[in-house]
Amino acid sequence: MSQAARHLAGALAHAPTLPEIHELLSRLAAGSHGGLDLFPLDAHAPAGRVAAHAHLLAAAGRQEDALTLLAAASGHTPGVDWAGVPWVSDPVLGGRIDPDSLARTVMRLCTAVGDPAPEATAIPLRPYLTVVRHAVDAHGEHAMLLGAGSALARRLGEAGLAVDWAKRGARSRPSKLGEIWLGYAYRSAGRIPEALAALRRAVLYDPDDLSVYADVAATLADLGRLDEALDWTARALERDPKFDCVVHTAHRLRYRADGDVAHLIGLADYIRDHPDDTHEHTDLDECCRNAAWLGGVPVGLTRLRPGRSTVEAEPSDDAVARLLRVASAGWPHPPAAYDRALGLVLVEPWELLALLGHPSVTGAKQPGAAEIWACLGLLHHGTDEPWLDSARRRLLLGLLDGGVDRVTQAALFALVTYAWVDPAARADVAAVVAGRFTEVAGGPHARAVAELALVTPGLDRSTRELAAATIRVPAVPRQRRRSYLLRWLRK
Repeated sequence: MSQAARHLAGALAHAPTLPEIHELLSRLAAGSHGGLDLFPLDAHAPAGRVAAHAHLLAAAGRQEDALTLLAAASGHTPGVDWAGVPWVSDPVLGGRIDPDSLARTVMRLCTAVGDPAPEATAIPLRPYLTVVRHAVDAHGEHAMLLGAGSALARRLGEAGLAVDWAKRGARSRPSKLGEIWLGYAYRSAGRIPEALAALRRAVLYDPDDLSVYADVAATLADLGRLDEALDWTARALERDPKFDCVVHTAHRLRYRADGDVAHLIGLADYIRDHPDDTHEHTDLDECCRNAAWLGGVPVGLTRLRPGRSTVEAEPSDDAVARLLRVASAGWPHPPAAYDRALGLVLVEPWELLALLGHPSVTGAKQPGAAEIWACLGLLHHGTDEPWLDSARRRLLLGLLDGGVDRVTQAALFALVTYAWVDPAARADVAAVVAGRFTEVAGGPHARAVAELALVTPGLDRSTRELAAATIRVPAVPRQRRRSYLLRWLRK
């Protein structure tokens, strides 16, 4: 029976609503102890076993405990339809479940779900929203349930319902948390002025909660009131200069105000030095998204020079496969690109060099991506060597010789990326980038290097200003010369 139960739990993880599985579970529930002993729970129990235990609890009349377990499975893998079974959507469950317990279950579930949730995740989670609807119908103006339900509703794209429940909750029991839920609901509905008013009321309840200051600042920024937003972050940082929510928001808004990449580098430094933040932040990702080099391969990467080859050797099939496996066209931010390239430590440096401009990778979907990742991979070799005397620095500098092409850009980006993750290397990398930009300034490839200069940590002000001016000059497409012979033939 234990072996059969393991198979059943495994099947449940792949097809959580398959009728045959639930028929077998019902047969187990009719046996001794309701079959619960066949699906023991521990800290490392797989989600399928947890869900099986939950369904057997529900069959034994303990739906409240069952829902808590099922929500835990959904929190582990939100895209799986764990709750798409009849007993979850039964109105009877909403009437009998304790609203405080349901509110806690929903709040735990919300912490595991994006805001808003991706569509593929939102659909499997809708049964939980149905439970909340039934519980609200049964228990009326229960403030905690209404607030938690509002948080779930806005994640699942039900902005109107989120506002309605949050308003009812805030009226039922005025509190800081109620106003925060209401402010978030208004924001999800696009009602920004009302969101700001609710969040300001939340501050009045607890002037020492600096996370609300960050929310007020972000909302003011959405209204275009950036100076006021920065003032709120400054007030919060005066109280605690290391409070994570405020630090993330302040750096993002400062970057939004003046476009200086130094704010993002400061945020990256903060993230590196504070790996145990209270919760996950996405400010750095959002600022880098769709920005040249910060969030992916720039448009119009320079072509390879004819005959571009760094070593006369043939890379192995394994090296090609490993490179193409990581060679995406985008990344969340430079430190994330550095981390993603770690897998290339298993590819020898000479093979990474051999892959630069190699026919096996130059035909990839995004031209230049393979060269970029090959250079990033070089950063992970010989990491015990001091940067200035390291082989990885020497190899990357060697790729800068000659004219500018996409290998040159890839090598420069690898150097810049390393400066993001290692402050001790910043002065050296800034000098290298400034020198390379000075060499090409005013030439046809100035813009290609200027884009990299603008994301370089510690670059001197005059070089940064010249790079910014270079970027502002619109790129003029090269005009193809008409053949004199063709003109003569047309006479």
